[in-house]
Amino acid sequence: MVQASKIKKNSVLDIAGKLHIVDTITCQSPSARGGSTLYKIRTRDLITGQKTDHSFKSDEMLKEGEYEKRPVEFSYIEGDNYTFMDLETYDQFQLNLDFIGDDKNFLLEGMELTALLIEGIVKTVTLPDTVQLTVTECDPSIKSASATARTKNAVLETGYNLQVPEYLESGEVIKVDTRSGEFISRAK
Repeated sequence: MVQASKIKKNSVLDIAGKLHIVDTITCQSPSARGGSTLYKIRTRDLITGQKTDHSFKSDEMLKEGEYEKRPVEFSYIEGDNYTFMDLETYDQFQLNLDFIGDDKNFLLEGMELTALLIEGIVKTVTLPDTVQLTVTECDPSIKSASATARTKNAVLETGYNLQVPEYLESGEVIKVDTRSGEFISRAK
């Protein structure tokens, strides 16, 4: 059992006898004294892929789902199917774009991920919290760009668009938060 306030993205929960993976979490603080904090959680059914919204009070206890984690490597894309290789058994498996979702914006060939297996069947993969990606296109840097919070649009090697600081140029490698899709810093 886990408290609703302790749930993180990619947690697996047993809700009404079905396994769900947490996609997004938003915290809603009470507006009145004595009110309790609400956690609005969007989950995806690991069998059907159907998305569902749930609301829980911060002290509510939820049942964690039983699953196995295994290291995998992203191999290639074929149509809407993403192919991965199990790093322990070297077996290959495919997941449809519906099960990958927005994570496709951060996948690079050869990237190591974690697969979630339920009863020996891969249901989804989880990304690391941060990835390093190369900026392929962005507006030119301004010479007088200061270290202020001014941003510009950039396109990464995966085709993902995000806002980056003005001082960045094409070809630079940056760190991106896979949970929010936001720029973190230059890669070192």
